[in-house]
Amino acid sequence: MLVSAKEMLEKARDGKYAVGQFNINNLEWTKAILLTAQENNSPVILGVSEGAGKYMAGYKTVMGMVRGMIECLNITVPVSVHLDHGSYEGAKACIEAGFPSIMFDGSKYPIDENIEKTKELVAQANALGLSVEAEVGAIGGEEDGVIGNGDIADPEECKRIAALGVTMLAAGIGNIHGKYPENWKGLDFDTLEKIKAATGNMPLVLHGGTGIPTDMIKKAISLGVAKINVNTECQLAFAAATRKYIEEGKDLQGKGFDPRKLLAPGFEAIKATVKEKMEIFGSVNKA
Repeated sequence: MLVSAKEMLEKARDGKYAVGQFNINNLEWTKAILLTAQENNSPVILGVSEGAGKYMAGYKTVMGMVRGMIECLNITVPVSVHLDHGSYEGAKACIEAGFPSIMFDGSKYPIDENIEKTKELVAQANALGLSVEAEVGAIGGEEDGVIGNGDIADPEECKRIAALGVTMLAAGIGNIHGKYPENWKGLDFDTLEKIKAATGNMPLVLHGGTGIPTDMIKKAISLGVAKINVNTECQLAFAAATRKYIEEGKDLQGKGFDPRKLLAPGFEAIKATVKEKMEIFGSVNKA
C-alpha cells in the first residue's frame, strides 16, 4: 500500500530499527525492490532523484508505474515514494505529481534561507498529508549530479529546522555518497548524539548507506536514525551482474540480446542487495 513515510519512520524510531530507502532508476529496480519488501514483510521507501525522474519520463510516470506494480504484484507492505535530494522547484513538482513524500535539500543555502524554503514546503505538504525530509550539513560525495562537501551539521541549526514540523531530518555526520575512501574517519557519533538531543523524537536519516560498517549502522540506529538510504551498492550490483551476462555471450543465437533476459541477472542482484540491507537495518517482519 502506498503511504507517506511518517508512520513507518515513527514505528522504526520507536522499535530501534531503520527503514531502507532504495533508489529506483527503471522498471526492473522498482519491481525488484517491491517484491523483496513483500517477501521480507518490510516497509520500504522508493527514492527518486530528479535525474532519475527525468530519465523515467517524469514524476507522474514514476507514480503511475509504482501504483500499477503495487496493484498487480499484490504488494501489501507499506510503500512510500520519496523525492531524494530535491530542489525547491523539484519538491513542488513532486507534490503536484502525487508523491506521498518529498525531500527538500536546502543544505546549500544559508540556514535562514533553508528555513524559509523548508517552512513553505512543509505547509504545502501538511495540507496534503505528505511527509517531508529536510537536510542540514551537506552530505559528502556525489550522487546523480548532487555534490556535497561532507559538512558536519550544527545541532542548533538542526533544532531550528526540526521545529518547522518536518517529518524527518538528514544531518551530515561524516557520511558520504558513493564508495567510502580508505582513509574515511567514520561517522561522527558525538555530533549525532547532540543532534538527537536537540531534535527530540525527530526520526533521523542517514544518507550514503553503502559501505558503512554494520556496527556503525546499528549504533546510528540506536541514536535515532530511522531511515537509511542505499543507492551506490545497488548500482554496483546491477552493473556487475549485467556485465557478467554480456561477457558470457548469452545472446539469442546471434540475433542479439533479449532485453528481458539481459536485465534479469541485475534484477536478481538488486533483490539480494536489498534483502541483505533490510536484514542489517532490522526492518524484516516490521510491516
